[in-house]
Amino acid sequence: MNEYTDKFSKAIANTFFTKLPSGEQKFIKDKSFLFKFTYQELKQITDMARDLGMWNEKSIIEIFPEHTQRKVVFTRLREAYEAIRNAPNSYKNFELKNVPKEQKYTFKTQPKEGFGLGLCPVASEKTRCCNLLTLDAVESCGFDCSYCSIQSFYNQNTITFDSGFKDKLLGLNLDQNKTYHIGTGQSSDSLMWGNREGILDALFLFAKNNPNVILEFKTKSDNVKYFLENEVPKNILCTWSLNTQTIIDNEEHLTASLEKRINAARKIADKGVKVGFHFHPIVEYENYLDEYQGVYEQLILKFQAQEVALVSFGTLTFIKPVIKQLREREFRTKITQIPHEDASGKTSYPHETKVSMFKSAYESFKPWHQNVFFYLCMEEHSMWKEAFGYQYATNNDFERAMLYAYSQKIGQDYLM
Repeated sequence: MNEYTDKFSKAIANTFFTKLPSGEQKFIKDKSFLFKFTYQELKQITDMARDLGMWNEKSIIEIFPEHTQRKVVFTRLREAYEAIRNAPNSYKNFELKNVPKEQKYTFKTQPKEGFGLGLCPVASEKTRCCNLLTLDAVESCGFDCSYCSIQSFYNQNTITFDSGFKDKLLGLNLDQNKTYHIGTGQSSDSLMWGNREGILDALFLFAKNNPNVILEFKTKSDNVKYFLENEVPKNILCTWSLNTQTIIDNEEHLTASLEKRINAARKIADKGVKVGFHFHPIVEYENYLDEYQGVYEQLILKFQAQEVALVSFGTLTFIKPVIKQLREREFRTKITQIPHEDASGKTSYPHETKVSMFKSAYESFKPWHQNVFFYLCMEEHSMWKEAFGYQYATNNDFERAMLYAYSQKIGQDYLM
């Protein structure tokens, strides 16, 4: 018994065991001493218990099988857990836990090494990528979306502004005979901070001085005050990440409601600024296709195709550090409650599920197909053909098509 006590203590040392409710800790410990679970088995059981609590599902105690053989017990427990994970999610009886009513953070302005102009952080040769360049105008985000990978890169409680951002922008030497697409919404939300530290002043001046740059602001906010009060260079796109209200309520904490996002986009379009919409991630749950269909129909009713530059689709993908980060948090989410299959080195929904969600989305926008640029964000090459009926041979072909479409939309020449 003493020998296994030592093994047990070592086995749980680097797991989420101590984060489990005390009743579950005692239950797992008792069962471990009874069955002499191995290190890997105990780690997996602990992860399962943590996930079930996070998903607001039956506890590890409730699904633990009755049997006398260790291998049979573990196999059946794993099967019960997988059945819960693979079943269609439902938010009907989902109860949120420890969701902040407001985000508490501190602001920091400091010099930053380098400029922060680089390739999209999730770019991969295994997936079709538009070669987007990103500007880290701000580091970390004040929203609290369950699925966001930003939380694995930055301290969520500290919002950092680069004190030299304006001067670096002014000193940026770009080829004036080439069209660029640069986004500002990768390391933080593009608009939620408004013009704090003069970031929008600097970005608008940059766009004005570099008409060959298509500058995209991506947001989940409705903070468009600066856009409405200032002249907006025509090479600026203002885009919204949208989702169903079900996902916004349960997973996109502190963000603007769907109605507020769409209304903000409408105000911007009324000013003559081209807008766009990102459905990323599309999340599978009970009746999700119908709910997303309702959002697509709203957009078609409220916007004309000539006002919209782009619509993109994507879904949940995870890397291990993000899943670990989610398990560290004391909250509830169903975001990881999906059938995890390999997706170019990450995990995501099964291929068939993704084809269904993307094809349904694309076909819903049929009235816009000839006048709006549609694309899949970071999906395998073959996915395009199955969902859209066409595909690009290379990332460069994808990038050229996108830049040409955007240039046409804002009324300027596309520079190769």
